[in-house]
Amino acid sequence: MKRPFRDGKIHPPFFIVLFLLVSCGLFMGLKIHIDHIPRKSIPGASVIFIPSGKYLKYATFGYSSLAADLIYLWAIQYYSDYSITERYLYLDHIFSIINELDPRYLDPYEVGAQIAAFEAGDVNLALKILDRGMEKNPDEWIFPFEAGHYARNVKKDFNLARNYFYKASQIKGSPPLMRRLYASAALGAEDYQTAWNTWLEIYQTTRDEKIKKLASNHLYQVKSAKDITLLQEAIEAYKKRYGHHPSDLEQLVKTGLIRAVPRDLDDENYIYDPETGNVESVKIWWKR
Repeated sequence: MKRPFRDGKIHPPFFIVLFLLVSCGLFMGLKIHIDHIPRKSIPGASVIFIPSGKYLKYATFGYSSLAADLIYLWAIQYYSDYSITERYLYLDHIFSIINELDPRYLDPYEVGAQIAAFEAGDVNLALKILDRGMEKNPDEWIFPFEAGHYARNVKKDFNLARNYFYKASQIKGSPPLMRRLYASAALGAEDYQTAWNTWLEIYQTTRDEKIKKLASNHLYQVKSAKDITLLQEAIEAYKKRYGHHPSDLEQLVKTGLIRAVPRDLDDENYIYDPETGNVESVKIWWKR
C-alpha cells in the first residue's frame, strides 16, 4: 500500500484528494447558503450568488458561450419581473458573469446598460457596463457610441460625451456620424474651438452635399454661440459698471469691453434688446 508520506515527501494523489475534499466543502457551504434564500423573493438565486464568471467558466468544460446564453436568457426574464423590488442590486454582478463567460457576446453589454439607465435609473452603472464592453472589445465602436449617448442625453455631461464619441470615431470601421457627434458634444461642452475645427474639417472633406450643408449650418451655430457668449459677458460687465444695459452693442467697443462687434457667419448683425440685455442670432441655425 502506498502512503502519501514517504521519506518526508508528499505524493500527488494526496494533493488530489485534499483538493476534492476542500472543493466539496466549499460547494456544500454555498449550497446550504443558497438553500436558505427564499425563491419567491429572489428567483434564480443560484446565479446571483455565483462568485465570478471566471470561476464558472472553468466548470463549463469549454461550453462557456452556451452558459452565457442561458444566464442571459434567465436575466431577461428576471428583469422583466417587476414584482422583485431588489432585482437591481444584482444587475452589475449578473451581467459581469455573462461578460466573463463570453466577452465577445455583445448584446448583454447593451441590454445591461439599458436596464441600468432606463429602469434602475443608474446611468453611472450603465456607463460602467459599457466601459467593460470597451475593455473586452476595443475594436467595437458601438460601446463608446452608446456610452456617449447616455453621457450626453441622460447624464447631461457633454465633456464625458465628447470623450466617448472621440473614442468611437477613432475605431476602424466606425461611421462618419461619430465625428459629427463628437463636434456636437464639444459645442455642448462650450469647447467652441474643437467644435469649429471639427465641423470645418467635415465641411471641407465631405463629398455629400447634404452633409456639407449640415456642416455649414453647424458652423453658423458654433460661431453664433461663441459670439453671443462673448457679447453677453460684456453686456453683464457693462451693467455692473454703469448700472444699466448698453443702448447698443457699439457701446461695448467704446468702453473697451470688446474690440469689435462680431457678425454672424452670413455677415449679418446679431439682434440686441437693450431692455433685457439679450442677444440672439438672426437665423435659426437648422433652418438656415
